[in-house]
Amino acid sequence: MDVRLGDILEMKKPHPCGSRNWLVLRVGMDFRLRCQGCGHEVMLPRSKAEKNIKKILREEEQP
Repeated sequence: MDVRLGDILEMKKPHPCGSRNWLVLRVGMDFRLRCQGCGHEVMLPRSKAEKNIKKILREEEQP
C-alpha cells in the first residue's frame, strides 16, 4: 500500500472522539498517526494500520 507522509487516512472505525481521519506523521515499519478530530497521536504497526484503512486522501501532485 502506498502511504506517504502528509496523507490523510480514512479508517474503517472511528476514534472515540468521532473522527475517522488520521494524518500520517511517520512511515516505516510503524506508522505515527495524528487524529484530525482531537489531535491524539498513536504509533501503529504497518500491518495493523493497513488492514484498517478505508481510503487514502491526498492532494494530487501538480506537474
